[in-house]
Amino acid sequence: MAQRRKTAGRQTQSRQTQGRQAHRLLPQRHGRPGEVRQAAYEAREQIHALDSAVFSAIASTPSPVLDRWMPKLTNVADHSMLWLGIAGALALTGRARPRRAALRGVITLGATSLIANQLAKRLHHRERPVRTLVPLGRLSRHAPLSSSFPSGHSASAAAFAAGVSAEMPALAVPLQVLAGLVGFSRVATGAHYPSDVAAGLVLGSTVAAIGRRLVPPVPVPTVSAPRELDELAPRPRGEGVTLVVNPASHSGRGAKLSKSLHRRLPKMRIVELRHGDDVGAVMAQAASEAEVLAVAGGDGTVGVAAQAAIDHDLPLAVFPAGTFNHFARAIGAYPATRTVDAIRRGTAGKVDVGYLNDEIFLNTASVGAYTDFVRIRESLEKRIGKPLAALVAGWRTMSRDRSVAVTVDGATRESSLLFVGNGQYVPRGFAPSEREDLQDGLLDLRILDVSSRWSRFVVLLATLTGQLARVKQYHEVSAPELEITLPDGPERVARDGEVGDPADTLRVRAVRRALTVYRVRRGD
Repeated sequence: MAQRRKTAGRQTQSRQTQGRQAHRLLPQRHGRPGEVRQAAYEAREQIHALDSAVFSAIASTPSPVLDRWMPKLTNVADHSMLWLGIAGALALTGRARPRRAALRGVITLGATSLIANQLAKRLHHRERPVRTLVPLGRLSRHAPLSSSFPSGHSASAAAFAAGVSAEMPALAVPLQVLAGLVGFSRVATGAHYPSDVAAGLVLGSTVAAIGRRLVPPVPVPTVSAPRELDELAPRPRGEGVTLVVNPASHSGRGAKLSKSLHRRLPKMRIVELRHGDDVGAVMAQAASEAEVLAVAGGDGTVGVAAQAAIDHDLPLAVFPAGTFNHFARAIGAYPATRTVDAIRRGTAGKVDVGYLNDEIFLNTASVGAYTDFVRIRESLEKRIGKPLAALVAGWRTMSRDRSVAVTVDGATRESSLLFVGNGQYVPRGFAPSEREDLQDGLLDLRILDVSSRWSRFVVLLATLTGQLARVKQYHEVSAPELEITLPDGPERVARDGEVGDPADTLRVRAVRRALTVYRVRRGD
């Protein structure tokens, strides 16, 4: 009996052991979250241990080089002053690509700083390293109190470096090295752990990559666009040149520019436009009395001068005195001293012009959102100033679910923005920014529909994935002539930023090499 009880006990114990083993083999629904949390906790502890070890090694390493230069570098990067200074230097070059690189770098930096400081640091609070190991002379000027994760300095550094490098690849290595040194300085001065810096660098690079998807950088041409120059008679003192200037353009820039030009070209005759003048008539009269027609004003005024120069078979000298000066930049006449040099040397080249319903445009013509933008901006700019008026107009325009039906090549599409460029713009996509030259004899048509939330989502997704050309909300074509109809009725048309009369049929053509403009050689 006793033996049977012992045998039964052993069998029961064996079944219990097998049950526990089987239980361990089954999915542990109730234990899995706890195990995951435990694994995550252990991983964090390991990272922190590694962080602390690396931080301690750097902090306790005696180095006069680190003591001298790391605090200076981290202090100059406070509030992104280092990067803003570099951006300012790029902008002051006056050249299109450095200015565009500076703008992209600053915008990317701003977006990254907002995400790092207002979102990431609030989601994950981490104590700063204990700075007792850092030599006193190596400590940064300010002891930060915000979360240590991620490093805002590192995020801004990586964002700016990647943003500028997208437009100017030649600056990639020096800027990335400088960004890495800024990140290292945050560890060396006791402000961050190494993983904070790594996270910041990844964040900044990611924001820059998204920015490149949304607004692709202008590609660097492998071969310079042709710029054949004609040799005209040198006019070292402006002999035979008549300048028509709009003194009110861009808050009085035209008046200031005319005084400067008179000192450089004292023989040049100057005609000032007055309020209420018929600009076309003034330009025609000036052209009839001149050997060279010159103009100082915005793109709209330059367009009228270009037509007068074509009608009278004269070369045109363009002095940028408007807000954006797109045409002057495209032909290399920015800043104004470049045109002065071209007049003195007698160098000029031929460029294309566009016509929409037989009215000239030098840059772009558009229907849809841009005309609404110009109309709202003009109604506000006298009260609140042009920059703020443009901001308000942009917000109001994009918040409207408005589209225009357009028919091109027999196909009708909805369009929030219809853009026709004189010459091919780069980059491809819905954010064209510049032309490498104006001698290709082509029009650049782009149609974009973002009139609904769904279309905006599709366009955003397609842009991020590089598939914009494949979605029906976007269409582009290059051709020397186009005929566009608006089946729903006339719409106001903008040419070079000036809103004109309504039209329901747009006959657009490019006239190749129709205008002679003063310009210097590329690289001069």
